[in-house]
Amino acid sequence: MVFDATPAPELKMTNENLKLVYTLLCDDVRLEMGNKVSLMGVFQNIMVDKLPVSLIKFAVVNHWRGEGNHQTEVRIMSPNKSKMVVTSQPTEVDLTPGGFTDNVSFFVNVVFPTAGTYWVQTLANTEVLEEFPLIVTDTGTVAGVQATEEMSGSIN
Repeated sequence: MVFDATPAPELKMTNENLKLVYTLLCDDVRLEMGNKVSLMGVFQNIMVDKLPVSLIKFAVVNHWRGEGNHQTEVRIMSPNKSKMVVTSQPTEVDLTPGGFTDNVSFFVNVVFPTAGTYWVQTLANTEVLEEFPLIVTDTGTVAGVQATEEMSGSIN
């Protein structure tokens, strides 16, 4: 048996002259006086009583740094990455040298049909720069996990 020790390719956080500094998920985003951005309901997972669930509204906030004109997009992929759950419209980002900007993608009436680890992808110029998990679960699944841990007497 031959073992290939070549590491898997990792996603880049940069594309040419553009760097993705961070990505946040939240219920809503507002632009306040003084050009301040207010984020409401920042989250990393979705836990509901029953699946499927339809989220009325949520936002993905990307903070970019760099220069030049770029096209960005946000996608949410199914757990096995075979289907796109939702995608944003492509957005033009035009930065002067040393500039930065926030890009907010709003999504409405997004249905998550089953529990699982969905994938939030951020693209720039059609290249995936970042991908992170969005765990969707129901309280029945969580209760089952807790019951198993209590019976085994161990904590992970």
